[in-house]
Amino acid sequence: MTPAARSQAAIELLDEIIAAARGGGAAADNLIARYFKDRRFAGSKDRREIRALVFRAIRRAGDRPVSGRAALLGVARDMPELLETLDGSPHGAPPPVDGEPVAEAGIAPAWLLERFDPALEPAERAALLERATLDLRVNRLEGAREDALAELPEAVPTLWSPVGLRMPEGFRVEQTEAWRRGLVEIQDEGSQLICLGCEAVPDMLVVDLCAGAGGKTLALAAEMADRGRILASDADRGRLSRIAQRLRRAGISIVETRLVNPNREGAMLADLAGQADLVLVDAPCSGTGTWRRNPETRWRITPERLARLTALQAHLLDVAASLVRPGGRLVYAVCSLLAEEGRDQAEALTGRSALVPEPLPMPTGIVSGPGLLLSPARDGTDGFFVARWQRPC
Repeated sequence: MTPAARSQAAIELLDEIIAAARGGGAAADNLIARYFKDRRFAGSKDRREIRALVFRAIRRAGDRPVSGRAALLGVARDMPELLETLDGSPHGAPPPVDGEPVAEAGIAPAWLLERFDPALEPAERAALLERATLDLRVNRLEGAREDALAELPEAVPTLWSPVGLRMPEGFRVEQTEAWRRGLVEIQDEGSQLICLGCEAVPDMLVVDLCAGAGGKTLALAAEMADRGRILASDADRGRLSRIAQRLRRAGISIVETRLVNPNREGAMLADLAGQADLVLVDAPCSGTGTWRRNPETRWRITPERLARLTALQAHLLDVAASLVRPGGRLVYAVCSLLAEEGRDQAEALTGRSALVPEPLPMPTGIVSGPGLLLSPARDGTDGFFVARWQRPC
């Protein structure tokens, strides 16, 4: 492909991504994969350069651009040589004209920046748009971190998690024997710290209330030495169905899954009321802490969607609190750095329940109300808020 054709392809992809962000469609990675599947003439270098250009445009524009062309013209402000590729040639885009829209640079929409936790320094926000790291969690049921380091010479130990490894960018984990036999799982170091902060031990009854595809479920099971019982529940049938294969590969037998509906009449998981030793609520959220991985998600958030999410978070926390036995614990986590999804939710639960906040046994983090914040700039992890409570005996 010519440079002009690559720029035109980037514009087409950005148009699709912007439309998906506006209408709740597929993620950028999926749209890019689909685009190239239908255009097999694009070589590996073409795909690599187009993808890099698309994500540069996404990371640069804080507000959702009006079009893919506006997004690319914004990048051209920082890359003047890019303008030369907009030459009107066959398979290329026409040259820019005076007065046409150009996307402005920014971290996020202004209304959203105002809602970040005040404990965060401005530099923390900018770091949310850097490239994400590739972290692995060592499955202690299959071996120790030293065993994984011996099998994966490219790995280095993570700074905070004792079961974490950090891999080079682009490393193909799923092609390794260590992954195939369940010794390692892909998991951000921040997620590992949250699971370790739960202090799960063998023979517990644990509820992973928003289990999703099971990443934290697997980590908890490993800490429990595959002894006890874990109930992994979620409202998304598709995500929950992916747990079974991961459990087999990890050698885990103590997990049962349950599809739930938070909007259904009657108490959710009522049969477990007052019985759980540990309840983990990794709640649906805005995802502001994962912009390193999915920067286009900041174009999807609206005040209305955020209000729906915070209402759901509060409901899930109330359900979780009802499941905790005397002496048991509740851990709440969101991959968000917004105050209303983190510290505000934690302070509200403390005020309306009998649960007592307690310190988290985590080696790093910024204090935020009754919980802690993890961030890319300070901790080298995705952005998280996490808090923990205990029900008095």
